[in-house]
Amino acid sequence: MAYDLNKIRKAMEKELDERRYNHTVGVAYTAGSLAAIYGEDVEKAMIAGMLHDSAKCMTSRKRIDICNKNQIPVSELEYRNPFLLHAKVGRYIAKEKYGIDDEDVLNAIEFHTTGRPGMSTLEKILYIADYIEPHRNQATNLLEIRKSAYNDLDKTLVMILHDTLSYLRSAGNEIDQLTQDTYDYYKNK
Repeated sequence: MAYDLNKIRKAMEKELDERRYNHTVGVAYTAGSLAAIYGEDVEKAMIAGMLHDSAKCMTSRKRIDICNKNQIPVSELEYRNPFLLHAKVGRYIAKEKYGIDDEDVLNAIEFHTTGRPGMSTLEKILYIADYIEPHRNQATNLLEIRKSAYNDLDKTLVMILHDTLSYLRSAGNEIDQLTQDTYDYYKNK
């Protein structure tokens, strides 16, 4: 895979607001670091990290329009909470605008918010990197989760999913069934 990471970084700097861009750079470098530890392709991890939130600063209407125009399935939950569509639209942007054709990278982008049962190592890395990157500072158990990330991806995934589900429930937010399914799958592994 030979994509121009620097070109993508510059494009994201223009597309995203400053806070989201800083987060994105943090995710890319954290994903690259985790990839190096777990024997994954560092460039692929960094590309996935740079593009994971490429649709985050779009309006909800634009995300829905892109999905409708391109036959990207939208659930009732996503229609009610269109900010959740940034991952699916991000996958579309990575493929169509940036020419990413690696299914593992595209899946990592698509499932970085919900996870899914049977995730690849790269998918786990991006999911975890999004949660632990250095600019994040409000999550419960963050220090323990950061330490765990460099020792056991599956254990870390369960910790993050547990905390995410607990937070969503306590805040009275809807939960995507895929997130619950992912937690159940890895909790029982």
